[in-house]
Amino acid sequence: MGKETSGSVSELARQFGITEEQARGAVASLAPSLARGMQHQTEKSSGLDSLINALGQGDHSKYIDDPGVLGRSETTKDGNSILGHIFGSKEVSRNVATHAAQETGLGSTLLKKMLPVVATMVMGSLGKKLMGGGTTAPARQQSSGILGSLLDSDKDGSIMDDVLGMAFKAAFR
Repeated sequence: MGKETSGSVSELARQFGITEEQARGAVASLAPSLARGMQHQTEKSSGLDSLINALGQGDHSKYIDDPGVLGRSETTKDGNSILGHIFGSKEVSRNVATHAAQETGLGSTLLKKMLPVVATMVMGSLGKKLMGGGTTAPARQQSSGILGSLLDSDKDGSIMDDVLGMAFKAAFR
């Protein structure tokens, strides 16, 4: 696990009254669904622009840099907004939590509560990777087409698998 996110996972464990190992398992189970949702959204031409705008405007890196904010109600609100953009419906979020419950052995009710917080952590990690954690990073100035071609390391036409791989594998595994 990346050093910068270990504090976030520790805070997640503390906040939800579970062990750090359980928190890591929850993040490892929830993050791929979030990644697939983001990937699906960015396949639309406007989706990548929306993601870049969201990363540039929202100070998502705070969720990694300052784990203490994870327990705030504003974090859950922000996370629910992120989930709304990624999944489009609460039904999808419930299904993601149910699937993660089967994988982790944690209750689906607990995972439903954790999902918005994990979504903020994912956006924080992705923001740090893409934007350097700031809103004025050079990537913010680039068009999504140029950024997309730079980030599509395996040239499969999708940047999300590449970017999310960079952001998540190092941070949450």
